[in-house]
Amino acid sequence: MVSINPVNGTPQNARLADALSAVDPSVRLQAALVVGSNPAVGLLEALVARCAVEPDFFVRDMLTWALTRLPPEITLPRLRRELDSERPRARSQALHTLSKIGDRSAWAWITRDLLRDADDEVARTAWRVAVLLVPEEEKRGLADELVLQLGRGDRSTQLSLSRALVDLGDVTEPALARAAAGLDPVVAAHAGATEVLRRNPETGFDAAVDEAKRIVALGPERAAAAETAEC
Repeated sequence: MVSINPVNGTPQNARLADALSAVDPSVRLQAALVVGSNPAVGLLEALVARCAVEPDFFVRDMLTWALTRLPPEITLPRLRRELDSERPRARSQALHTLSKIGDRSAWAWITRDLLRDADDEVARTAWRVAVLLVPEEEKRGLADELVLQLGRGDRSTQLSLSRALVDLGDVTEPALARAAAGLDPVVAAHAGATEVLRRNPETGFDAAVDEAKRIVALGPERAAAAETAEC
């Protein structure tokens, strides 16, 4: 690993900015560590720009940590601009960093467009951040919005949405019930699985999905009758 020693002054900032874009991910990781350990406002742009293109998970995580070390009054407005970026990774990483900062004023920036983002990773991150930042009085509206995404994507995407809805609490029950009673079997099964998880968080997601699919196939009344007969 290349050694990078922190020193004061603009030339060092320039060297660190270059190191954040090095070919070797270990160099990028160490550079992000140095920046976070010695916060410098002058490196805000370099950190944000690297977040938008960084392919390595561990480096991205260190970049986020470095951003959380800077004063939020300068970091938050810059992250808000990234939410409108054309790059999905820029949007998802900005959202992730907002979740780590945890400033509830950022709730207003979690728009419907982000919650419905065409990129699954962006949407998943938006769901998580929204649940973290939403004011109590707006939880029901968020639940109504999130259930519109039921049935979307692969297993990991559906699990992320279920976790977000479960984390919202009991306020999600009416919206999940409506979705479970709908005509789309995929949406109904996902809603049912989420309700199973909400009632019993220890249930595995796959088991909850299987149970929800069984209920959808049989109908609630027949499924209840079958369960009674098995007892």
